[in-house]
Amino acid sequence: MNWNKLTSEAQIDQLISESDEKPVLIFKHSTRCSISSMSLDRLLRNWKEEDSAQITPYYLDLIAYRSLSNLVAERFGIPHESPQVLLLKDGKVTYHESHYGISYAEIKLQAA
Repeated sequence: MNWNKLTSEAQIDQLISESDEKPVLIFKHSTRCSISSMSLDRLLRNWKEEDSAQITPYYLDLIAYRSLSNLVAERFGIPHESPQVLLLKDGKVTYHESHYGISYAEIKLQAA
């Protein structure tokens, strides 16, 4: 999976703009959490190379960028959880889920 790293506040406006062209996925991951690692692994095992043509994936390391994660939560009005995915289309969150609820099939369905 070809992740784009979410590391700065300026990228949030960029993500919003990008989501006008195609859906943007933000995966909020805690490198210290086994549930987060399991959710990430499930997503990676299912992700196909061609999925990146339909969805732009971003990875947010919660340990390194916790304040950025808080800003994402505030900006989109979705309370922070870990792990968590947010799918943006046309500048708005159209799908979000956390923990074991993160589903590759649902992400693909919502992105269509």
